[in-house]
Amino acid sequence: VFIKDPDAVLDYAFDWNDTDDPWLATGETISSYTIDPDTGITVDSDSETGGVITVWLSGGTDKEDYAVACEIVTSAGRTDERTITIRCRNQ
Repeated sequence: VFIKDPDAVLDYAFDWNDTDDPWLATGETISSYTIDPDTGITVDSDSETGGVITVWLSGGTDKEDYAVACEIVTSAGRTDERTITIRCRNQ
């Protein structure tokens, strides 16, 4: 869960190589990915580098929570999805 001011434009990372809980196998890469945000929050841009997908988000309404899902397909043909929650709060 992350807190974001509605006027802020911030980056959030989906790290599929997290050293505490790596999901990608050795040599496996992300072939494609999809970012799916709830209505009301905007994906300004996104990119993938070395198993980390970074998404830049803007907008949202104060006191609203938004789910942002990231689904990947890997070079081994595996598919998975992770979701983060963005809590918009005036700061």
